[in-house]
Amino acid sequence: MKKSNLKIIVIVGTTASGKSEYAKKLAKKINGEIISADSRQIYRGLDIGTAKIKGQFCTDIADPKKPMSVAEWKKCAEEAIAKIYQNGKIPILVGGTGFYIRAVVDGIVLPEVPPNQKLRKIREKKSLESLLKILDKKDKARGKTVDRKNKRRVIRALEIIEALGKVPRLRARKIYDAKFFGMKRTPEELKKRIEKRTREMVKKGLIREVGKLRKSGLTQKRFNELGFEYKYPALYLEKKISKKEMTEAINKETINYTRRQMLWWKRDKRIKWVKDSSRKSL
Repeated sequence: MKKSNLKIIVIVGTTASGKSEYAKKLAKKINGEIISADSRQIYRGLDIGTAKIKGQFCTDIADPKKPMSVAEWKKCAEEAIAKIYQNGKIPILVGGTGFYIRAVVDGIVLPEVPPNQKLRKIREKKSLESLLKILDKKDKARGKTVDRKNKRRVIRALEIIEALGKVPRLRARKIYDAKFFGMKRTPEELKKRIEKRTREMVKKGLIREVGKLRKSGLTQKRFNELGFEYKYPALYLEKKISKKEMTEAINKETINYTRRQMLWWKRDKRIKWVKDSSRKSL
């Protein structure tokens, strides 16, 4: 069977939209297996802060001290898809990291480009605004698709450009026959869900999880790269912010991030939007 004939289901949406709950129900209904397309669930020890669901493919495969490339995740995902088909089940790709999903579904060419530490040190001293200007000048198309609020990803895009001359483009051929579903929430509903999510994470032991990661050797810089749910608890443990400031910052940053996520997904016309995770749409 050619790859172009392999059917997979893709469930996307913002943080706290309910995509994981929907995916679990769907997996039981259609005899499916879930593959995590989350750029942080790949790391061991990042459980509470990423709302990780155990038993999914492509989780706990990397050391949190060292960033894992999209190319490495893509290899894991493609191996998982093959294994799921061998077991007679249907692959369900679930996540909010748009570039991860497109890397698999649309077959983005992702050659291995090793980290350029010398270049990173130079770039990290520059402001995000100046880095975006450099990226737009070197590769305007990539400048439109990169997460323009994420300095680390902007630097990585520049790193690839330095090595290859440009960021790889999409392949012309179709890779999988993918059926897309997106979890849709109103801004008010999403805000409430995010605030509830943060409360539950703290209650489940998010601060303890971050403390354990600190003892293992993670730096504040690395916590910043791993997202709001890790950045602010780490600052709290360093007594730089209060617990209230920590939760408020997580909520605010997450809400802003979900807006950027929706901007990404709104461009994809393949998505059938589902208003509620309990709604029967299949």
